[in-house]
Amino acid sequence: MAAIVVSFASSLASTSSSSTPLIFTKLRSAPALGLSFAIRPLCSRRGKRMAHAHALATLGLTQPAPIEPHKISFSAKEIDVVEWKGDILAVGVTEKDMVKDENSKFQNSILKKLDSQLGGLLAEASLEEDFTGKPGQSTVLRLPGLGSKRVGLIGLGQSSSTTTAYRSLGEAVAAAAKAAQASNVAVVLASPEELSAELKLSTASAIASGTVLGTYEDTRFKSESKKPALKSVDILGLGTGSELEKKLKYTEDVCSGIIFGKELVNAPANVLTPGVLAEEAAKIASMYSDVFSATILNVEQCKELKMGSYLGVAAASENPPHFIHLCYKPPGGSVKTKLALVGKGLTFDSGGYNIKTGPGCLIELMKFDMGGSAAVLGAAKALGQIKPAGVEVHFIVAACENMISGAGMRPGDILTASNGKTIEVNNTDAEGRLTLADALVYACNQGVEKIVDLATLTGACIVALGPSIAGIFTPSDDLASEVIAASEVSGEKLWRMPLEESYWESMKSGVADMVNTGGRQGGAITAALFLKQFVDEKVQWMHIDMAGPVWNDKKKAATGFGISTLVEWVLKNSS
Repeated sequence: MAAIVVSFASSLASTSSSSTPLIFTKLRSAPALGLSFAIRPLCSRRGKRMAHAHALATLGLTQPAPIEPHKISFSAKEIDVVEWKGDILAVGVTEKDMVKDENSKFQNSILKKLDSQLGGLLAEASLEEDFTGKPGQSTVLRLPGLGSKRVGLIGLGQSSSTTTAYRSLGEAVAAAAKAAQASNVAVVLASPEELSAELKLSTASAIASGTVLGTYEDTRFKSESKKPALKSVDILGLGTGSELEKKLKYTEDVCSGIIFGKELVNAPANVLTPGVLAEEAAKIASMYSDVFSATILNVEQCKELKMGSYLGVAAASENPPHFIHLCYKPPGGSVKTKLALVGKGLTFDSGGYNIKTGPGCLIELMKFDMGGSAAVLGAAKALGQIKPAGVEVHFIVAACENMISGAGMRPGDILTASNGKTIEVNNTDAEGRLTLADALVYACNQGVEKIVDLATLTGACIVALGPSIAGIFTPSDDLASEVIAASEVSGEKLWRMPLEESYWESMKSGVADMVNTGGRQGGAITAALFLKQFVDEKVQWMHIDMAGPVWNDKKKAATGFGISTLVEWVLKNSS
């Protein structure tokens, strides 16, 4: 029997309460915006009052509540479904499994056995409920005759099911357990014999992942919360042994990274400032100090590296920028591959002087503009536990806010990036690419062979691909194949977009090397072409525009998108 315990807990509960933001003011005699600016502590009476207020609490007096870790124990068992005892026996069924004979009896062997034990009530109920096994369908019945108190049928769709379908099965199990306040649940597939040994491992992993993430709810900012009742899940009929146990432990590690990423995105901008994001990154390095080191650069250090593009965006905010660099090195053996993951880290984006206004501008959701950094740091947390061999990974985030003040960048300003290229700012709301420019130059300087950057970069990508698919841009077919293969394992949806070089014409400036945004047409493509200007030609590079899938409008919460794909990709590059 393979057993694993999965736990999830709030990551920010103890962070903000202990952090004291530094307060800076811009000197009138500071050098040109986009190159550097001077800082000094406020020493006036008003400054002291502000510093004292910041030390006491965040804006709005909001602090995330400490949440006790919730644990779910997963066990893989080979046991007769009729004999299993517990609260809910959940059966994943395809449309093919639900086919009945001329007497309205199940033909599938597992369903036939259950129905026989229940005196035909399961087949009868499925007909009355018009349950056919389609995706999204589920019915949970309380019927006497089994060891379980309830039996549930959960639809998987067509006969060939995917990672997404099995993860949805886990989410449905979590929802059923929540509705029934069930503490122990078993999950079984009606047709497990159709799966190979390898597919059984990935299926068990997807079910466990869906159950954990479906059970998790971010209640840190609610005055009242109820702890989930679900404590144990038995996965039946998919095998047992060390390989499955190892796979479930891997799932636990990835889920912890996804939950961490969700919490980062869900946290409001008055709690998750650039400084707090840097603290969270440093905690990862501290927690997994055997494989991680952390470098957090302040404004002066960024000036020394000539990060004028990044500092230009950060200039208007009272919250100073923090440039985050975590480095993963394997605990033993040689390094064969060096990778970089770069995440956009705008903890809030007002749009700057091109302020976000009008319906659909989403300014109230701009806390999620650091979704790329959440994906990168979530992957870091997972990899710190998995500890892959043979690969060195750099996790890079240029964290800041895009705000409005007299010291902020203006439309028409020219910024100088750390590779010497100049940028005319024709739209202050195209700020993410300005921060990524210096982050990508920094990543290339680490001697990496491959870079993947992730950003909630353009509304144009949402228009093109909708809310659940991320666009990927890369000149490298090999890198595209690698990342797409990783996404197929993770179940996250990516679509390769063109890097149409002729569109660069719209990005040319009359007074600088380039402008920071082109016209409305092909906006996601021109944004990617802009980033390409800051990547060494010898480095394989991919840009992932995740503006759509970072957020679930229906659940009004972060999705944790990108983390599991990044982890899979890093593992595929490890020895």
